[in-house]
Amino acid sequence: MRKTLFRTLPILATIAMIGCQPSQPKDIVSKVSNTPSPEWTKNSVIYEVNIRQYTPEGTFAAFENHLPRLKEMGVDILWVMPIHPIGIKNHKGTLGSYYSISDYKAVNPEYGTMDDFKRLINKSHELGMKVIIDWVANHTAWDNVWVNEHPEWYKKNDKGEIDSYAYDNGREIEYWTDVVGLDYNQPAMREAMIDAMKFWIQNADIDGYRCDVAGLVPSDFWEQARKELDAVKPIFMLAENEDQTPLLMNAFNANYSWSMKEVVNQIAKGEKTALDVADWLTNNDTIYPTGTYGMLFTSNHDENSWHGSEYERLGDAVKPLAVLSFTAPGMPLIYSGQEAGVSKRIRFFDKDTIVWNNLEMADFYKKLTTLKKSNPALANGSFGGKTELIATSQPSKIVAFLRQTENNQVIVLINISVDTVHFTLDDESKGIFNDYFNNTEVELPLDKLTMLPLEYRVYTK
Repeated sequence: MRKTLFRTLPILATIAMIGCQPSQPKDIVSKVSNTPSPEWTKNSVIYEVNIRQYTPEGTFAAFENHLPRLKEMGVDILWVMPIHPIGIKNHKGTLGSYYSISDYKAVNPEYGTMDDFKRLINKSHELGMKVIIDWVANHTAWDNVWVNEHPEWYKKNDKGEIDSYAYDNGREIEYWTDVVGLDYNQPAMREAMIDAMKFWIQNADIDGYRCDVAGLVPSDFWEQARKELDAVKPIFMLAENEDQTPLLMNAFNANYSWSMKEVVNQIAKGEKTALDVADWLTNNDTIYPTGTYGMLFTSNHDENSWHGSEYERLGDAVKPLAVLSFTAPGMPLIYSGQEAGVSKRIRFFDKDTIVWNNLEMADFYKKLTTLKKSNPALANGSFGGKTELIATSQPSKIVAFLRQTENNQVIVLINISVDTVHFTLDDESKGIFNDYFNNTEVELPLDKLTMLPLEYRVYTK
C-alpha cells in the first residue's frame, strides 16, 4: 500500500541549527512560487567549497586544480564560502571568521586576486559548472569600510553605540563579538547592499548566492534584491533558513532542510526510527511551494565544525543516510572533504588543511550523482516525481518510498536499524527493475525480503 504525499498541509515543526532561530514556519499551502527557477537548477547537485582549508595554499588558484575531479564526480553547482576580506578588529582565532566581512567588493587577499577569482569562475563555466558565493547581509566586521563611512547604517545599543551583534536563538542571547549588525531601516544601506550584490554578477559572472542567516534579514529586502539581480542575469538563490518558508515565494529558490539533518542525527543516536523519516518525508512534501525545494545534507561547514563530521555523528549510517539525501525530494549537498572520507572536525577560525590522499568516497558520490541525473523522478523538489510512502511489515526499521514520473520509477529501501530485518513490502509495482547498487535485474513485486543492518537498495525502471 502506498501513501501519496500531496502538497496540502503546512509542516508542523522544524528544527533550526546555528544561525537560525527556532520558530513555527508560516503556512504554505499548495502555492506556486513566483521566484524564477533557472533550468540548470532543476536536477543539480551542489558542492560547498571551503577555499581556506581545501589546499595547503588555501587559494583560488590551488582549488582550480580540483575542478575536473569535481566535474567527474557529478557536481553541478559550486557554492564557495565567503570570498571577501575578513575583519581584523575583534576577530576570532588566528584567521578570523569567513562570515566577518570587511569589504563587500573585494576578495580576501589570502585567497588570491580578483583576476584569480574570475579565472576560477571562467574555468568552472567551461566545465559546465555554475558558481554561487556566500553572502552575509545581516552583519559586517567591526572594521568594514561602511562602519566609518556610514555609521548610521548600523544597529545601536541603549547608549547609541554600535555594539556586537546580539542574536536571540530562542533559548538565550548569543553575542557575536566579531561582527556588528546592519540596520535595514536605512534605505541607503539597502541600496548599497544590492549594488554590492550586483557587482559580483556584473564583474565576475557568478550565478547566484547562498545567503547567510537569511531569515534575520527582512523578506522585503530579499524580494527587491532578487528583482534587481535577475534583471542583470537569471540567478539561483539559496537561503540559510527553513522556518520562514514565505521567503521562497518571491526571493529564494531553495532553503536548508535542517529538519532532515536533525532526523538523521537522531536516528544515529537511536532516538528516532524509520517512522520519523516517513513523517519528515510527509512534511517535506507539503512545505515547499511548487518550483522550490530544500537542500539536503549530512554535513556542511557549520555541522562539521561545531557538531562533528558525519562519521562522528552518524557512524556506520553515513552511506545509507547519504542515499536518502540523494533520493528524497530536494537538492543534495556534498561538503568539502566528504568524498575523501574526512572524519575530523575542520577548524573554523584557523588553518586546518583537508587531506586528499584517499578519495575513498568519491566513487560512492559519483554513483549517487549518476543515479540522480539518470532518473527524472529524482529531479529536485516538485521538478521530480511525486513521493509515495510504501508500507512494510517493519515500519520502524525500514524506510520505503517511491518517486515516479510518467516514464520513470525509483523505489528506495533503507534499513535504518542496526538489526538484520526480515519484512514484507506492500507495493503494487510490477515488472523488471534494475537493482542500482548491485547492477542486477529484479522482478517486482517482491515477496519476503531480508536486509542487513544499515543496508540500502534502490530499484529503478
